[in-house]
Amino acid sequence: MELVGVQKTLSPVLKAKALDNRLPAPVLGDMYADQTMRRLAPGYDKGKFGASQLGLAAVVRTKAFDDWARSFLAEHREAVVLNLGCGLDARVHRIAPPATVEWYDLDHPPVVELRQQLLPPREHCTLIGSDVTDLSWLARIPRGRPVLVIAEGLVPYLTEAAARLLLTSVVDAFPAGQILFDTVSVGAWHASKWDPLGRRYNAQFHCGFNDAAALAEWHPRLQYVDEAPMNDSPELMAKAPATVRRMYRLMNLLPGFKRSSRILRFRF
Repeated sequence: MELVGVQKTLSPVLKAKALDNRLPAPVLGDMYADQTMRRLAPGYDKGKFGASQLGLAAVVRTKAFDDWARSFLAEHREAVVLNLGCGLDARVHRIAPPATVEWYDLDHPPVVELRQQLLPPREHCTLIGSDVTDLSWLARIPRGRPVLVIAEGLVPYLTEAAARLLLTSVVDAFPAGQILFDTVSVGAWHASKWDPLGRRYNAQFHCGFNDAAALAEWHPRLQYVDEAPMNDSPELMAKAPATVRRMYRLMNLLPGFKRSSRILRFRF
């Protein structure tokens, strides 16, 4: 099967998680990432930059979402989880929610097909192959229960209109819950057309926000809760190799870089 556009970005993110698992004190410690990456590309860690840990900021982002998800599910043991744009991430296995939680992993059909080949199934976890912007998939989700929405690495690739429709539709569909997602700044959005990774995969950003908390204005029930650090995360600085720490410290001195990516939590 052939992945296209933004679907191809799952490989570098997965590689970052796989390489993290090899650190003496991993940020995430995801054995599934290493196993899956090895099956996708057996020599992924070879070559001059094969074992580089430059992608650890993305691993920090995943860890923040995992921690928030565990906290939510500890208080809402009968919740519904919508893991949107799941890629080949093994979050449901890392978190291991109780059987009372109904978990849905959603991504484009080719990604879901690949996921079925590379990751083991799990009880009470349903795979949905769909474009996230085709909201007909929402009809398959049980209502009347608290919902946790995780949209990692997704919103920047949507237009603002599509992102707004997605989030407000979820709020309208459920009685209460939390929505976890990341955004980029307006500057990072506009600069993405020059990003070599984005150009390589034809996957550029389509929206950005300097005041991400203002997204709560999209719906009267939506409330901004907080955000987690990413490019300046203390965990990143504590666990990354020295060369990677130095690189991030230097980049964080650049105007706007430190807050070019935001990890956000909202509730309703």
